[in-house]
Amino acid sequence: MSAPVRSLTIVGASLAGLRAAESLRRSEFDGRISLIGAEPHLPYDRPPLSKQFLAGEWDHERISLSAPDKFDALELDLHLGTRATGLDVAERSVTLENGTTVSSDAVLIATGARARKLGVADRPGLHVLRTLDDAIGLEADLAAGPNRVVIVGAGFIGAEVAATARQRGLEVTMIDPAEAPMIRGLGVEIGLVCGEVHREHGVDLRLNVGVSDILGSDRVTGVILDDGSTIECEVVVVGIGAIPNTEWLEGSGLELDNGVVCDQTCLAAPGIAAAGDVARWPNQRFGELMRVEHWDNAIDQGTYAAKRLVAAETPEPFAPIPWFWSDQYDRKIQLAGRTKPGDEMMIVDGSIEERRFAAIFGRDNKLTGVFGMNRPRHVMQFRRLLADEASWDEAIAFGQS
Repeated sequence: MSAPVRSLTIVGASLAGLRAAESLRRSEFDGRISLIGAEPHLPYDRPPLSKQFLAGEWDHERISLSAPDKFDALELDLHLGTRATGLDVAERSVTLENGTTVSSDAVLIATGARARKLGVADRPGLHVLRTLDDAIGLEADLAAGPNRVVIVGAGFIGAEVAATARQRGLEVTMIDPAEAPMIRGLGVEIGLVCGEVHREHGVDLRLNVGVSDILGSDRVTGVILDDGSTIECEVVVVGIGAIPNTEWLEGSGLELDNGVVCDQTCLAAPGIAAAGDVARWPNQRFGELMRVEHWDNAIDQGTYAAKRLVAAETPEPFAPIPWFWSDQYDRKIQLAGRTKPGDEMMIVDGSIEERRFAAIFGRDNKLTGVFGMNRPRHVMQFRRLLADEASWDEAIAFGQS
């Protein structure tokens, strides 16, 4: 039997990292917990960055993940504003960029992911949106009242930024090389419906075209599309996905492949686990190796991984149902499950034309997901069916009842 864990290092002052620390203290773990964060800020909530914070409605204090007194009560050994640069797996020690080494009995990797960039030189007016500092810079540019904002990428971040910019009264063009917005998660048919919502709110949506270059040297002046056309603008926001932060782990011996590869209990090596956007593990519920960049998963996996490291017995495999939401204009978009191209799809409530509906997805006579646009009750109902591993036939019968 291994010795009990009396100290733990959490690398990543993220949602997953903070919830891991909180869960340990709730379970009366009184050992040392070290929390390392590359950003100087205390842990904050990311979803509002593209919505309420970017709209100028919420401030930094409003998006904090913990009240000061509750955070202080965690009694954490804090190392903020300094990046982890290496991990000694055998010694379970983390090296920081300031030369400090933090050693402990166990390590939880929760370093998240960073925004993918276009591969062009940075300049004023060119933004990504992942961190609080990103949001502060972008909000200032939007508040200055640019003539046009160009969003590169019609995924969920791009779509949320587009909605927020339109609600601020700004002219917006959103560009994506795919045939529909948010296609990776929603598929073509529903993605096109979401695209029409943006068009109805005045977004100039251009699909099946990409960006070949950004104009302007001292500041952004426009974008050149790969069809040869040019769009003049003062602000460009790039939302083309995220890259897991694993470079600091190269040479550690951990398996790195689109994240930190773990077993079904989130363990990457003895005494080392991963959680949140950086973790990739086999979800036995869906029979695939997955990495999930969702708020809900960060909470659940951070809590689970912390328990995995300190518990005397191995817990049941981590097998959640991925679930996320996105607020755009007056529409709440929700998706639960794990859908893939080619899944069957059926509308079970409402209508696409009214932009208020629920749809279910199935594959191999198994319910694989549920999507809702302003249909939260239906999403929750079918989410429970997903938990029960309902068949496609059972889901259809439920939807028709």
